[in-house]
Amino acid sequence: MKVMVTGSAGFIGSHVAEAVEEAGHEVVPFDLRAGADVRDEAALDRSLPGVDLVVHQAAKVGLGVDVSDLPAYAAVNVYGTAVLLAAMARHGVGRLVLASSMVVYGEGAYDCAGHGRVRPGPRAREDLDHGLFDPVCPLCGARVRHAVIGEDAPPDPRNAYATTKLAQEHLAANWARETGGTAVALRYHNVYGPRMPRDTPYAGVAAIFRSALAAGRAPRVFEDGGQVRDFVHVRDVARANLAAAGATPPPGRLTIYNIASGTPHTVGEMAAALAAARGGPEPVVTGEYRLGDVRHIVAAPGRARAELGFQAAVGFEAGMTEFAAAPLGAT
Repeated sequence: MKVMVTGSAGFIGSHVAEAVEEAGHEVVPFDLRAGADVRDEAALDRSLPGVDLVVHQAAKVGLGVDVSDLPAYAAVNVYGTAVLLAAMARHGVGRLVLASSMVVYGEGAYDCAGHGRVRPGPRAREDLDHGLFDPVCPLCGARVRHAVIGEDAPPDPRNAYATTKLAQEHLAANWARETGGTAVALRYHNVYGPRMPRDTPYAGVAAIFRSALAAGRAPRVFEDGGQVRDFVHVRDVARANLAAAGATPPPGRLTIYNIASGTPHTVGEMAAALAAARGGPEPVVTGEYRLGDVRHIVAAPGRARAELGFQAAVGFEAGMTEFAAAPLGAT
């Protein structure tokens, strides 16, 4: 099989390209670092002939800094994906695996003692300023307990990156319906591991903590450190892409999978594990917050296990110990 991997020189894309090649497939690399932009129709027309499957990893990532980032996110993630899909249709490429994200959900699922399963809205700035980080039931204001969220939950993107990842899913669904192609969206949860980009305003929290420790600084943990996430190793994510590449999803529609470890941990636990593996300094809990962040997001990974045969293999402790010493990638 001939597989184009967009973003093939990036953090996740480089691991995906390696996994595809190790499985015996031919990789067609396509990456901005090599002058290949998914918004460039001519570059796509040179690369797509003969391709059987596109694994689309290229994207502008991270929460963003402020609204000034909106044009860049829309240009790369939305317009770039539209250009890629149109080029795939021109060249008769009928299979797509799309890198999506858990950020499309917004807040995760919660259970209220009086109202059952609920989805809280965005947290108020006033509450965050007073250290009230946990959401409450939108119906009665009572405390709620976080629960796992499945792929059928309605999306509720809270920032520019999340909105553009959801737009990518919608475009992929449009493409599949109009061409009869097969499209799979993998909603990655918090990916970490070797080659993760260094500390930038757009880096994930694991990279920010790892960069601080490498510089001899204590990781600064926002809120109270109790935010729950599912940290999934990048090699497991690459394996999930390989599983999706070998799957036979129904044509003409988008099939969505959570890609997660299935063993959630708090952000504070992750910072402590990295610090312990490097011998300190210990994390500092700051009480600071980012308005676009959500409190808890925990995946239900059963669909990927049942339909793709994918189950994460790298455990939290082993993965964090490796990551604490692993080389970081470029910014």
